[in-house]
Amino acid sequence: MKRRTGLILALDETDGKKALDIAGKVSEYADAIKINWPLVLSGGPEMITKLSDYSDVICDFKVADIPNTVKLIVENAVSRGASGVIVHAFTGGDSLTAAVEASGGADIFAVTEMSHPGGLTFTAKHAEEMVLLGKECGVRGFIAPATRPERIAFVRNIAGPDKLILSPGVGTQGGKASDAIRAGADYAIVGRSIYGSEDPKRAAKRFAEDMRGLI
Repeated sequence: MKRRTGLILALDETDGKKALDIAGKVSEYADAIKINWPLVLSGGPEMITKLSDYSDVICDFKVADIPNTVKLIVENAVSRGASGVIVHAFTGGDSLTAAVEASGGADIFAVTEMSHPGGLTFTAKHAEEMVLLGKECGVRGFIAPATRPERIAFVRNIAGPDKLILSPGVGTQGGKASDAIRAGADYAIVGRSIYGSEDPKRAAKRFAEDMRGLI
């Protein structure tokens, strides 16, 4: 995955035509597009392939299942053009290993702590264990919250310099892109503040400029 600006667009738009239009407008500034179930369920899994014409696509499916099901989901996402897939780490080493083995060279990212307040209830309490497990299983990187930059630094300290950290929660949830990068993230993930904007390209540029000189 290229790293020009450090910006990843979380494209949770449910109108497929609008999503493709936004992808085209922000491709100059977004290093990747992250999609979740809302767009896949409304626009179909072919949205993965269509969006891959504009940028690297990360399927944020937060896969959390037994190894065989994890394998099937990851294989199908990658076969449609996904450059990366996000999975949960709490399912254990066998499921994480299944994701890595099924990736075909695509990036597997493990969630260590979610960005909303509820992320403090369970995932934050086990973040260190999940980072260590992810390293053992060979994931490419981790998801750590921009809403709590100190937790990014915590994850970076355990993960080491060679793992990627993607940080959601920038913009509407209150996180700041430059703060996430300074704390140790490689990419800041921004959703509604860009795709919900009247001018998505201008909004993407603003976030990219916030990180300029830090990437």
